[in-house]
Amino acid sequence: MKKLCIVTTTPLIVDFFLGRHLAELSRRLELSMVFNAAEGVPAVTQGLSMELIDVPMERDIASVQDAIALVRLFRLFRRMRLSGVVSVAPKAGLLAMAAAWLARVPFRCHIFQGEVWATRTGLMRSILRTADRLTGLFATHVLVVSRSERDFLVRERILPAGKTQVLGAGSIGGVDTTRFRADPAAREEIRERFHIARDHIVVLFLGRLKRDKGVLDLARAWQQLATGYSTAHLLLVGPDEDALRSRIEEICGLALRPRLHFEGLTSVPERFLAASDVLCLPSYREGFGCAVIEAGAVGLPVLASRIYGIEDAAIEGKTALMHAPGDIADILDKLRQLVTDAALRRRLGDAGRKRACEQFEAGRVVANYVAFFEANL
Repeated sequence: MKKLCIVTTTPLIVDFFLGRHLAELSRRLELSMVFNAAEGVPAVTQGLSMELIDVPMERDIASVQDAIALVRLFRLFRRMRLSGVVSVAPKAGLLAMAAAWLARVPFRCHIFQGEVWATRTGLMRSILRTADRLTGLFATHVLVVSRSERDFLVRERILPAGKTQVLGAGSIGGVDTTRFRADPAAREEIRERFHIARDHIVVLFLGRLKRDKGVLDLARAWQQLATGYSTAHLLLVGPDEDALRSRIEEICGLALRPRLHFEGLTSVPERFLAASDVLCLPSYREGFGCAVIEAGAVGLPVLASRIYGIEDAAIEGKTALMHAPGDIADILDKLRQLVTDAALRRRLGDAGRKRACEQFEAGRVVANYVAFFEANL
């Protein structure tokens, strides 16, 4: 049986994106996975026939720790005599692809999911660009989660056009359209928990609370919107990785605090989507924008920034309204349209549900990845 090792940094990436892939691959291959166990064990690996291996990898640049991880990966790959290595996440990609190249693993595949350096400047941008270019050089195969991200990487001379591939319509795991759907019971339960009236409008942000996700832009736009619309609420769901809650509360002000709601990391994002009326993703960088197709599957309209990655997850004017990244006035204008026009929300939401079911259903997306790995191992 062929041996495949998947390498990533944190268990969150595994739980968010790779559960179905692992379930399918563990039935077909001798499967192992390397990750940083200090952050926990991925829940989706429970009960699967696969080996879990701890190799600490820092997400940020850490020269000594990175060198130690590279040596450990090289020795591990040589000992395991692998047929292939697949990496997800930038640091995991650089270390795993370099180690697999040194160990002469025949199939080396990295999955690009968005570039941290896209919003950086100066020396750090150059360092991170070089790291991604090296990852592509060490890999035998490169997958990219959206066509617009692929075009960006080729345009920036990170990857050669002939070495990149997007499977299907894009994304890494698609969306489970039976799990992500309209759910009146969840809508009522979540609204009761946050004391939100049935006829009020909930604008949702779903994802990591980080500056480059545009959450401060959203807070500024919503503050202006909510001042004039007493039924507008803002719900932010996800881990506060940049410690932004106090800043968001400061921007929105004390008077609007009763309509500003926070929820940390959740294992049931579909329930918060079902409770909402609009998903807003004002990000500065995305490889694809998984929350966009999840919102579509639930039947929610989307307001998102007009950037690579999101341009594949949403269709402007059909499933979403889009704004210039960082343009608070544009965000505010589009939010007003969505908050005040129920027919527009229904039209965009219905089209989003149809597109999610037809192009991004999880079973179809995962089958594309499994077939690709099996064909190239």
